[in-house]
Amino acid sequence: MDSLLQLANNPTAWAALATLVVMEVVLGIDNLIFISIITNKLPPENQQSARRIGIGLALVLRLGLLATIAYIVALTQPVFAVFGKAFSWRDLILIAGGLFLLWKATKEIHHSVDPSSKEADAGGMRLGFAAAIGQILVLDLVFSIDSIITAVGMTEHVPIMVIAVVAAVTVMLLAADPLSRFIAANPTVVMLALGFLIMIGMTLIAEGFGAHVPKGYIYTAMAFSAGVEGLNILARRRKRGQAGAATKS
Repeated sequence: MDSLLQLANNPTAWAALATLVVMEVVLGIDNLIFISIITNKLPPENQQSARRIGIGLALVLRLGLLATIAYIVALTQPVFAVFGKAFSWRDLILIAGGLFLLWKATKEIHHSVDPSSKEADAGGMRLGFAAAIGQILVLDLVFSIDSIITAVGMTEHVPIMVIAVVAAVTVMLLAADPLSRFIAANPTVVMLALGFLIMIGMTLIAEGFGAHVPKGYIYTAMAFSAGVEGLNILARRRKRGQAGAATKS
């Protein structure tokens, strides 16, 4: 309790908390996009519960990893080397997660661009509830480990990390349903989001091989692309409005 009071009276701790909350929210965007795309493949009555379970699993994983923080830090220690390049367990997890994202996003793009007649008759590719939760859990684990290691690099105080993680997951929970509805209502946004996942997957693989990719570049590119798509959506809505007005007149 005394240590918590000392942290509460420390301006540096508040600055670290604010910075870490923002960082965790930004890192959570990747996870949230994936959860939204996956759960939109489920029947409508299962989508919200799947999103909540997926985000709840993200919170449980992050808090569980914080409880074993000494072990998580040890994941950055090299375990073997190939051609002079050392790999840690974190590197291997990032590479595996990146490959999974590339496979999943490429598969979704293929089904969107060239669906088979059998899938078209079935109303598009559908996932089972358990399969969707399983895929979300895999990416939750990858993003959680990356998130916690980032937090460890920013502060040494576990209470600050816990508060930042809970705040970030709360934001994800609040944003999940509106984001999923927006993606479902705008099919072109799905392709853009899948493109984001491919870019994030390549970034994870690059990080796993030791090539540091500044996150600012990635999120700036995503923000620019989303801004352009937002203008396209506004333009399409205006055209539909003008066409409707012309029809009525």
